[in-house]
Amino acid sequence: MTTETLTPEQVAKHYSAALDSVNLINAGKPEGMTAEDWADCLSRNKEHLVLMLAKDFWTTENLAPLQVASV
Repeated sequence: MTTETLTPEQVAKHYSAALDSVNLINAGKPEGMTAEDWADCLSRNKEHLVLMLAKDFWTTENLAPLQVASV
């Protein structure tokens, strides 16, 4: 894997986006969303977290919430 060089601001944006996925997953199925749509939403957000966890630009960010929500 190639090392990505990102600014601290770029890393912070990636971390924030990953936390958005964590929060969405942890909030549970929104009222009015079908079970099928929720399953798709969960799948896409978990895959996003798996991809983010594989990145090598992380420094001191707490990745534990991402790891927990990705399973």
